[in-house]
Amino acid sequence: MRHNDRAASAPWIRTRLRTAPGAATALAVLVLVTAFLAAAFPRAVDAYETKGLRHDILTADAGRSMLEVARPQPGLELPQAQRDAEARSPELARIGSGLLKALPAPLRADTSSVAYGVRTSKPAVANEPWLARPEAVPPQLTYVAQTGLKEHATLASGAWPTTPQEVTSDSREVQGAVTEETAAELKVKVGATITLLTAAQDPITVTITGIVAPRDPQGSYWSADPLLRTPSLIVDPTSPFPVHYWTGTVLLAEDTGPALLSTAAEPVLFWRIPPDPAGLTGPDDARLTSVIASLESGPGLLKVREIAGDTAVFATGLGHIVEANARMRDAISPVIAVAALGIGSVAAVVLLMTGALIAGRRKAELALMRSRGGSLRGIGGRLLAETAVTVLPASALGLLLATLAVGEARWWPGALAAAGVGLLVCVALPLRTTLQHIRPTLHGAREDMVSARPSRRRTVAELTLLVLAVGAVAALRRRGTSAEGGTDLLVSAAPVLVALIAALVLVRLYPLPLRLATRPVARLRGAIGFLSLARAGRSSAGGALPLLALLLALATAAFGGSVIAGIGDARDDAALASVGADARISGASERTTLPDELVRTVRDLDGVRGAAPVRVEYSVNMPESVAGDGGADGDDAGTSTGTGSGGSADDAKVAALVGVDPASYAELARATGLPAFPAARLKATGSSAPLPEGAEAGPDRVLPAIASPAVAARLGKEPRAIETLSGDFEVQIVGTVPRVASVSPTDFLVVNSAALEQKVPTTLLLTGAPDPGKLRAAVEGSGKEYAVQLRSEERARYVNTPMQAGAERIYLAAVAAGAGYALLAVLLSLLQTAPERKTLLARLRTMGLTTGQGRKLLAFEATPQALLAAGGGLFTGWATIALLSPGIDLVPLALAGVAGSDTSPVLLRTDLWSLALPAAGVVALAAAVAGGQAWWASRRGSITELRAGDSR
Repeated sequence: MRHNDRAASAPWIRTRLRTAPGAATALAVLVLVTAFLAAAFPRAVDAYETKGLRHDILTADAGRSMLEVARPQPGLELPQAQRDAEARSPELARIGSGLLKALPAPLRADTSSVAYGVRTSKPAVANEPWLARPEAVPPQLTYVAQTGLKEHATLASGAWPTTPQEVTSDSREVQGAVTEETAAELKVKVGATITLLTAAQDPITVTITGIVAPRDPQGSYWSADPLLRTPSLIVDPTSPFPVHYWTGTVLLAEDTGPALLSTAAEPVLFWRIPPDPAGLTGPDDARLTSVIASLESGPGLLKVREIAGDTAVFATGLGHIVEANARMRDAISPVIAVAALGIGSVAAVVLLMTGALIAGRRKAELALMRSRGGSLRGIGGRLLAETAVTVLPASALGLLLATLAVGEARWWPGALAAAGVGLLVCVALPLRTTLQHIRPTLHGAREDMVSARPSRRRTVAELTLLVLAVGAVAALRRRGTSAEGGTDLLVSAAPVLVALIAALVLVRLYPLPLRLATRPVARLRGAIGFLSLARAGRSSAGGALPLLALLLALATAAFGGSVIAGIGDARDDAALASVGADARISGASERTTLPDELVRTVRDLDGVRGAAPVRVEYSVNMPESVAGDGGADGDDAGTSTGTGSGGSADDAKVAALVGVDPASYAELARATGLPAFPAARLKATGSSAPLPEGAEAGPDRVLPAIASPAVAARLGKEPRAIETLSGDFEVQIVGTVPRVASVSPTDFLVVNSAALEQKVPTTLLLTGAPDPGKLRAAVEGSGKEYAVQLRSEERARYVNTPMQAGAERIYLAAVAAGAGYALLAVLLSLLQTAPERKTLLARLRTMGLTTGQGRKLLAFEATPQALLAAGGGLFTGWATIALLSPGIDLVPLALAGVAGSDTSPVLLRTDLWSLALPAAGVVALAAAVAGGQAWWASRRGSITELRAGDSR
């Protein structure tokens, strides 16, 4: 009998999953995607921070990242045999092995490039007459005997330096080698000898037995001290005149270190340990900084001295590299946090909406269970078990996919995020469902605003949230968005706060104009308009949740799109500021001029739309500032004569003189998007008329000039005399522009080149898209060396570092996720009322409503809510950007790490496409879903929807 009872009662969970497999699958897919995104975000942040730290260490100059332990030569009070033994390879290797073992975590060494030995720290003059002497000054050489020469170099000619017999401090003959670059510049050949004097002025003969070529010239072995690889021509600091001489390094045999102890070149013992960043992760930067500080002047240094000697010192630039990486990370983190909190909030709201949809569909079922004696605890427990069976495996699978998609990262942040998603759904769905059945509900009660107004408790709660959100936004606006010491959650929550305010206000206000609009519409013929507005105006106050999800998603997508667009704009502007046009041709120096034939040849190339010859002269001394003169009147728009803003007269002591052809230069400014250039004001008439060929300009000639604001403020309104290589004349400021295409300095003076005594151009600026190969070929055909710069190539220099690329990918994902969740919120909102709409259409069809009218009714009913969400999303996105833009600088994301790039602040600005496209997508999706519902309802009969006893 008991066996029969067990067979008759099916398990609840299995029964529910078999009854509604579609709903369970949809919930599992939503949880899977959300858990994947939640787990992938912290892993992606960890991954790009890790790759960024490793990239910065690997790409840094080896001299900066190298860990070097050095100590002076053994004391003179020690026996000679002991001093010699300490400078030989076995003892150096023993100490080096101890140093490698003593490196504290997370610091690890690249053992393949470790080098140790003896070197001279003071260059010694080499008086051999055959050595190169560019200005009759003999070269100064350093000598190093270090390990690993054969492993890191190949023999180009001669033989490897060796030690035929044991070398001591008394040895006077040793062997050495030089690199190919050193041999070429200093004219060293195999078999040559160089004399190195001891402290007692005894000669040590160094025989060059071979010339070697580095296997990896940019590797740490050769780059820790660049003189090992490449000699350098430097200026003699002791000479009253600029005199140059060569300095380089001679590579001695490995065990010849004792011979250097007898010299007066201050020999030192050293151990160079390159770091291995392969095991480092992004979160290790704090520990790494602490470890390096300890090794430089802390407990770590004491341990180093226990191994290498009491006089040992530890030096490295690795700490500065890690600190620079941390500064970039700290600059990027607040921007990323905005996207994370925004998408996280909208995902949570969408999950709650899903729970509300499921609860609404099962309301009658659970009400029946409650009426038959089911307890809230029992019903909630069954719902929890039913939900957990579906949600927890989906969360685990999302975590697994995130782990596979983003490989190297800490596991626990992603695990916590995925667990949070599963916990939210498992708790929210049963809680939301059971709370509806604490009190019995009347069958068939209406749920619109006419009969079920929000309770006082709900009104008080909404007003409390509204007041708190407004206060937080006001505080954020008052104190600014720049946070010190890490990410500010109040700043990151700006989209959530603005969206919450907008949702609470709009959901209460928007039914009012719709109800007012129903009065005139009711007088029109036809019931479609009146019915659609009446139903839209009776929307339930529960619509705050879908509206909040839409506003959050649209605001986050708009913010992310504006960040991405701002990065692109900043890089385009930086490339334009560096090149000045689409292409630029200039000489090796500012005095190098361009021949007319070259200008004509380049102008006729395919793809060249315009050419502007320019004469540029840098470092022109400006006259003393005019006291009390504010410069020319007006503003800095270029079409006026104002000094504008952004410059100081005291700073503009030196400026660049730019001679241009006004017409072609104005066309160039228009084509490149630069500020409008007032070409008419530089017309060469009267005293500034063009000079005859070969004529000299008088100092009393007055040329009209367009200047930067600072230069205009310094020169004032009256003519001022200046002396230039293009002639001596007076200039009178007739207008200002904030920037020009030909020069990157902020201080400049633009005149008509036709009025100059020397008018031959030094630079040619091109617009269009010329073929790079043909352009360079045409320039090379002129017979002289000219520099060719392309704006496209300069733009390509701004290649993302791993940290920048990772942050951009996160923002692209944020934009996509925001758009996806916004569309999902619209779909869930419409699905929640889908049964009611189907019943409405069925009833109206029994009254003569046609299929076309039914589609119009649903479309018109959905349009006000969609327009409300789209308009609110536009406002929320704009308000978020306006609120955060003063404290967000996009330089770390756009330009950091590129030498010579413009590092002036790049502020966030609104991108219209990022605002408009998601909002338009919401309206389009709402109309499409409404039309699809109407089409599907028209295919089903009225009897299917209208059943006896159905209260819908």
